[in-house]
Amino acid sequence: MHFPAEARIDLAAIRHNVALLRERAGGTEMMGAAKADAYGHGLVPTARAVVEGGASRLGTAFVREALELRAGGIDVPVLSWIITPGEPLEEALRQDVELSACEERTLADIAAAARRTGVTAKVHLQADTGMSRGGAPLAAWPGLLAAAARLRAEGVVDVVGLWSHFACADIPGHPSIELQLDCFDGALKQAEQAGLGDSRIIRHMANSAAIVTLPRARYDLVRPGIALYGLSPIPELGDFGLRPAMTLVAQIALAKRVPESSGVSYGHLYTTAKETTLGLVPLGYADGVLRHATNRAEVLAAGRRRTIAGRVCMDQFMIDVGDDPLRAGDEVVLFGPGDRGEPTAQEWADNLGTITHEIVTRIGARVPRIYTQVET
Repeated sequence: MHFPAEARIDLAAIRHNVALLRERAGGTEMMGAAKADAYGHGLVPTARAVVEGGASRLGTAFVREALELRAGGIDVPVLSWIITPGEPLEEALRQDVELSACEERTLADIAAAARRTGVTAKVHLQADTGMSRGGAPLAAWPGLLAAAARLRAEGVVDVVGLWSHFACADIPGHPSIELQLDCFDGALKQAEQAGLGDSRIIRHMANSAAIVTLPRARYDLVRPGIALYGLSPIPELGDFGLRPAMTLVAQIALAKRVPESSGVSYGHLYTTAKETTLGLVPLGYADGVLRHATNRAEVLAAGRRRTIAGRVCMDQFMIDVGDDPLRAGDEVVLFGPGDRGEPTAQEWADNLGTITHEIVTRIGARVPRIYTQVET
């Protein structure tokens, strides 16, 4: 079915980014974060490129994402880390999906599923070292370790990983960074004392920002996310040689001349300064173009950058191209790597007071992902 816009995903750029990050991490084993439809890039094709680029493992937020990877023929180890009551744990175990536990209740649910299926569950235990989000608080960590050790002795659980997550790795020099590393080191010592310190258990903490700035955080495995897709985890320090993988384009649906002082779109938040040509771009906030982009974000159209003219609507927004030639079917580039002078996702994020994660993950499901192999 035809849709007048598409997100073009450069798989060669993703492979390039993986290789670059592996080099930055000194060859440390890598788990590519493929959650949220691979950050909006399309789960299975993008995850396959991440593996082709050199990642030996993948990570997802939810079990159903991991099962989708398995259904797509991807057979590398996959970890899912948000385990809510009612998750399809038995199917996860049958499909060799590794699961995270940060409290004894979750661990008990996983163990029950393992008993029902006869499959030993591969579990990563998560410690909260200072983010106060997922992970066992320090006071509960010894109890979680003891429960895991008992279940391992029973043969229903195999502890294969110990991990945590940074709160402020994207703010170089933030005092919490070293505190979290020290805390994680302490949590690892407690695990060793509980009998869960053998060398085959993978220790991991480093996200994209930590990979490029914190060699101490590498441990046995690194977990890049946004950087896989070519977007800098610390924009103020540059792009680190990463190559943006997504280019969002649309076709002009309508071009028309309007007189001076024409109010444009809902609320007439934009008024033409003279007789001009307006172009209708068939993407809107239902597709992930933030309503906040009204009169702020830029696109590339008719050879130049244009600021969105007037309110972004559910399915469309307008641009003013003056007297430059524009007709239905002409291509508009919302963002891309910037090679042709188009805005980048980073520019969109800066303009709208957000982060690139939100720009790319919001692109809606009705926008088709078209996969290319542009060599870098």
